[in-house]
Amino acid sequence: MPKNSLNTGKSEDLKTDRENIWHPFTPLLGATQPIYITHGKGIYIYTDDGREIMDAISSWWVNLHGHGNTTIAEAIAVQAKTLEHVIFAGFTHEPAILLAKNLLSILPSNQSRIFFSDNGSTAVEVALKMSFQYWHNQGIIKNKVIAFKGAYHGDTFGSMSVGSRSPFTNAFERFLFSVDFINVPTKENHAEVVKDFTELASTGEVAAFIFEPLVQAAGGMVMYDSAYLDELLSVAHRYGVVCIADEVFTGFGRTGKLFASDYLTNKPDLLAVSKGITGGALPLGVTSCSQRIAQAFTSNEVTKTFFHGHSYTANPIACSAANASFDLLVAESCQKNLAEINRQHQAFIQRIKKYSCLADIRCLGTILALELQTSDGTNYFNAIRDHIYSYFLKRNILLRPLGNVFYILPPYVIQPTELEIIYAAIIDFLDALETIPMNQS
Repeated sequence: MPKNSLNTGKSEDLKTDRENIWHPFTPLLGATQPIYITHGKGIYIYTDDGREIMDAISSWWVNLHGHGNTTIAEAIAVQAKTLEHVIFAGFTHEPAILLAKNLLSILPSNQSRIFFSDNGSTAVEVALKMSFQYWHNQGIIKNKVIAFKGAYHGDTFGSMSVGSRSPFTNAFERFLFSVDFINVPTKENHAEVVKDFTELASTGEVAAFIFEPLVQAAGGMVMYDSAYLDELLSVAHRYGVVCIADEVFTGFGRTGKLFASDYLTNKPDLLAVSKGITGGALPLGVTSCSQRIAQAFTSNEVTKTFFHGHSYTANPIACSAANASFDLLVAESCQKNLAEINRQHQAFIQRIKKYSCLADIRCLGTILALELQTSDGTNYFNAIRDHIYSYFLKRNILLRPLGNVFYILPPYVIQPTELEIIYAAIIDFLDALETIPMNQS
């Protein structure tokens, strides 16, 4: 037993957890007891009492190559014995230099510089601050931001500001800066959305347009066509609006391509990534920018410096994990796995189209989302959520629904037979819903 282990037993550990820990998105009263996890391997997480749970959502979308990945673990171990951390202001190191080179080799070709931070929210925060200071450094006043309705960009104040207002932000709303929200473009409304966007952009007052390209993840896995986003980016470029792609979720292969921006002809000026960057091993965030953005900060005037940083900026161990994950990601075998997951998803869609309890089925790359037809409509607090979660967890499958939308987002190492087990459980669930009224389910 490690010297720093509690070595007190499960019941005492859970008591300590209950008395000392504040879990994310979890009430302090009334929440179910957290499940005690001892280790993970591949797509599975293991409990102390022997349960083998399929991690079908990649542990909040971060795990690309499976739990306990030896390639990433060995890279971490080697780096930990070499250099665990060093201040990144005035110093540098090989893992960060290599990671910047690796990222720029797969990011959209207009990206030219890498800024390191700690997580997705801060990567977005950095992008927003860069876009605002881009104009400030040129002596130009632009205060407006455009974002999509239903957006989620994180939980820091800047990222909350550009996200949809909801019960999650009610307590902070008076502190958030104003944003012009427009509808997500669809086949039915895209002409109107382009018109609204053009009217805002043409005022000359818009500093930035921020968007989750092609998939609004936390908003309910809402998907929209790349052609519609391309049209908005074309308008934004015409009027000089800085475009920020929040690829915290969509980056590193989730949509079938390495980045959702790869589906676009018009590229963003700034791009935020995190989640999958280290393969789910360690926290790390990155904001990349084009030369256009960097140029406004390239000056002998010290006041034009981007004064932002974190104590653990470009942590060498996290960067080493990210470099190992990068090698795994770009390997031919991983790319074949991405294509196979999508092939299986598409075949499964044909099998479940018949269910009347499904309001919609959405798929892009490795993401498969199912929206249930309920009287409450689509919202995060839909009463069906807890039923979905517990139904699958009892069957040792971790699915964490977004209200009445549940989805499969597996690690890329999942085997076809393992996906079939998840599909079979979903069919059983849908069969039950077809025979039981939704309000009784």
